[in-house]
Amino acid sequence: MMNFNWDKLIVALDLDTRKDIDKVIKSLSGKGVKFKIGSIAFTKFGPEFVRKLTAKKIDIFLDLKLYDIPNTMKETAGIITEMGCWAFTVHTKAGFEALSAVKEEVVSRSIGKKIRKPLILGVTELTSSAAKVEQVLALAKVAQAAGLDAVVASSRETPAIKKAFGSALKIITPGIRGPGDCAGDQKRITSALTAFKNGADYIVVGRPIISKSNYLQAAKKVLSY
Repeated sequence: MMNFNWDKLIVALDLDTRKDIDKVIKSLSGKGVKFKIGSIAFTKFGPEFVRKLTAKKIDIFLDLKLYDIPNTMKETAGIITEMGCWAFTVHTKAGFEALSAVKEEVVSRSIGKKIRKPLILGVTELTSSAAKVEQVLALAKVAQAAGLDAVVASSRETPAIKKAFGSALKIITPGIRGPGDCAGDQKRITSALTAFKNGADYIVVGRPIISKSNYLQAAKKVLSY
C-alpha cells in the first residue's frame, strides 16, 4: 500500500466562498492534512474565520508573508500566535532585526498565554520567480540566524538548504504539480515525490487539488507522482 504522506500535505484554501472551503476541509481533514489560508480567504473572511478553524483543532498555516518594520511585524505575529495557528509566514527579506523581533514575540506570547507556539516560516523567493539557488541560500541564512523554524523554498533549492543547515531549518515546498497539471504562474515547479526525495518536510498544493471536483482523488493523484 502506498504511503501518501498525508501528514506532510498542506492544501491551499485559495477560494473565495465559505461553501467551497468547507467542502475541501471536509474532504481532507480526516486524513490529517494541514490547510493554508492566504491573502484571498483571509481578506474575505478575516481573523475570526481562522479562529473558528483552529478551535476545531484544524492545523492552519496562515500565509500572509509579513514584511514590514520590526515593530509592526512583531505585534502582528503576536496576534497570529493567539489565533492558534500551526504556522505562519514572514518574508525573509524583512531582515534579521525584524525576524528576530517576531521570534522573540512569538515565544513570549505563547509562554505568557500558555498556548501552542506556531512555527515561523521564512519565505525566500516565490516559486513564481526564476530565482537562483544562491539567492535562496542567502535568505535561508538570515532565517536560520534569526531562529526561524523553517523556510519556504522550491524543490530545486532544497538539497542545498539541507546541506547548509541540516535539521536546523524545516523546508516547506510550494509549486507542486503532477502529470498534466498546468504550471500556471509557477516557474520553479516539481512533483510531490521529487520534493520529498529532495528533502521537503511539507509540500503546499493549491490549484491541482482545489480546482478539481473530487478533492480527495485529486490529492491522491498529486501525492502519487
